[in-house]
Amino acid sequence: MAVQFTRIAVKIGSNVLARKDGTLDVTRMSALVDQVAELRRAGVEVILISSGAVASGRSEIKPSKKLDSVDQRQLFSAVGQAKLINRYYELFREHGIPVGQVLTTKESFGTRRHYLNQRNCMMVMLENGVIPIVNENDTISVTELMFTDNDELSGMIASMMDMQALIILSNIDGIYDGSPSAPGTQVIREVEQGKDLSDYIQTEKSGFGRGGMLTKTTIARKVADEGITVIIANGKKDHILVDLLQHPVETVCTRFIPAEGGVSSVKKWIAHSGGFAKGELHLNEQAVNVLKGQKAVSLLPVGVVRIEGEFEKDDIVKIIDHRGRQIGVGRIGLDSAEARTLLGRHGQKPMVHYDYLYLD
Repeated sequence: MAVQFTRIAVKIGSNVLARKDGTLDVTRMSALVDQVAELRRAGVEVILISSGAVASGRSEIKPSKKLDSVDQRQLFSAVGQAKLINRYYELFREHGIPVGQVLTTKESFGTRRHYLNQRNCMMVMLENGVIPIVNENDTISVTELMFTDNDELSGMIASMMDMQALIILSNIDGIYDGSPSAPGTQVIREVEQGKDLSDYIQTEKSGFGRGGMLTKTTIARKVADEGITVIIANGKKDHILVDLLQHPVETVCTRFIPAEGGVSSVKKWIAHSGGFAKGELHLNEQAVNVLKGQKAVSLLPVGVVRIEGEFEKDDIVKIIDHRGRQIGVGRIGLDSAEARTLLGRHGQKPMVHYDYLYLD
């Protein structure tokens, strides 16, 4: 079987794995496992980012008393994750393929050391023929510690592992040029760099998941900007994974065209680290224009007019333009106290070197 990609990350959403009553759709799960096994036999490395733990636990246990949303999430995910990974283990074992569970939190991406530890773990798994099955650790990830949803997590995993493609499986065929239920509405098949999709995105969230198409689109754009193809497709369609790789032109989906060249490993980490920023560097208009020019340049103190927050050397900071808008993130080369003494001064070392600067 000839395939388009040889390294892919596949995100399977809750609405793909759960029936309407919240129970696990084992038939659909089994069909997806069969497809992953077929791709593996064709030489494709696969990482799965799988939702479904909370929905799985919800159908398994009835709380003895009314619980708040955090307690419910922790209880259902603790029970459901065990059920979910056990089902994957049994299904993949029928194909002779070992799997490993990777539970992570947003904080685990907050430092370069933790980021690289996760990357090394999954690299070792892939090198030894083990399929990593990744999910957020919902038992400890609550409120501000949570990913927006597993779409965000899948984007970080695809970027971190230098995958050629990220396939996001939902319960619809892709992004539509109108309401999916309206007659004549069609799936937008390709999204070029810079294409405005704001008129087409539905803001409703999915039934069992936390996200929606707006989140998927935001993540897809960021990952595509890093040189990775992103595909949004219908996970409830038979043979969808195999068709996407074997018959990419004929298979209905939305495909985000990747930027050429991509970015370095460290810049990929920085690009997804805005949520861990400890401070802000506010720039004057001239500095913004220089940064946004054709040439890669470092951020010098002379262009910084204000510093917000307290940070240490090598922390992530947000880069804010003269209109108050965030235009990027970077790893700061000095602490906040030293940075403030250099505000607006000429002839100083960079606050953020261009190797550690990512502009949106």
